[in-house]
Amino acid sequence: MSQRLKFDDSARPSELWYTRCPVPTATSIAIAKGWLNEAFADLGIEVRSLRSSASRDVRQSHFDHSQRNSFRQGGNAPPIWSRSAGADTVVIGLTWLPQYQSILSLGSSGIRLLVDLRGKRLAIPKRTGEKIDFWRASALQGYEQSLATVGLSLADVELVELPVNEPFIHDKGVSQDGPLFGARESARAGAAEAFALIRGDVDAIYQYGAGGPALEAFLDAHVVFDIRRHSTRSVAINNGTPNVLTVSGSLAREHPTLVATYLAQVLRAAYWARTHREEAFEIIANEVSSTVEWTRQAFDASVIDNLLPSLDTELIDALKVRKHFLLEHGFLERDFNVDDWIDREPLRRAKKLLESDRATRLLAEAALTY
Repeated sequence: MSQRLKFDDSARPSELWYTRCPVPTATSIAIAKGWLNEAFADLGIEVRSLRSSASRDVRQSHFDHSQRNSFRQGGNAPPIWSRSAGADTVVIGLTWLPQYQSILSLGSSGIRLLVDLRGKRLAIPKRTGEKIDFWRASALQGYEQSLATVGLSLADVELVELPVNEPFIHDKGVSQDGPLFGARESARAGAAEAFALIRGDVDAIYQYGAGGPALEAFLDAHVVFDIRRHSTRSVAINNGTPNVLTVSGSLAREHPTLVATYLAQVLRAAYWARTHREEAFEIIANEVSSTVEWTRQAFDASVIDNLLPSLDTELIDALKVRKHFLLEHGFLERDFNVDDWIDREPLRRAKKLLESDRATRLLAEAALTY
């Protein structure tokens, strides 16, 4: 974007921070293309990944959003939890992530359909010492919403808790621009459930995300229920549906042009992906620590068309459903109003910036007619 921008004041921050989950996002594409650094270079503002810091407290901001002047895009449980706990953040964009979500059993179990889960043992991981156990919340909601489609509830199954002492955030593995969770963390995400299934300690497990198809193949598992492809879209509401883009509230209030500029690069990346689909899938595969082949199985082809952040009513309603679930099941300290959490101004300003830049406007027009 070549236009000279008028920024808010001389007291602007010297650095901005970003973090994102290892999932398909336009943020990761903007990072890979170098557009975030490029947008702020002339201002002398450094744009840094939380993972570039050796401080675990800084990295922990991925969950509690404690780092000033920071952006986060990814699963919704941490930002919902941090907002409930009093974090000063605002939502500036939402996306729907059409990702792998399945309940799996071993072929030898005889469990073929959801109704076969009545009275069976379902794995529920429980990470000790974590502020928000997003993986546990995801499994619980995955089970609850799936069982409801056949008239069952959590009361009809046995939930088997699997203690996991391994933290989400490790002390090693500094990366200048990588996602907070590297290849090792991604590979370990569902290990406790997989081993429990192999040992026969549980009858079924919930699995979601990039590692799902590979784990299914490794286990030679039977898909009891494919949540992603259910005809009712709301059944898939979970940690990545919707995906949430948040920013520090103080930054949005005090430096709105900086926030709009950052968001404009994210929009630019989403438009670019629609006309560069193969290259976009390669970036996404690297982001989720997988091959392109596995990535295509983990995420529908429509994922490219779902990278553009918006604040559409359907996505906001899905966010409200997710917040209600986390509150109802004791994952949140207190309730809050989702509508009050949303700030529409950054997205409006970001779109205006794109419209004023001819090259980017043409890119957007091509993407929208693709």
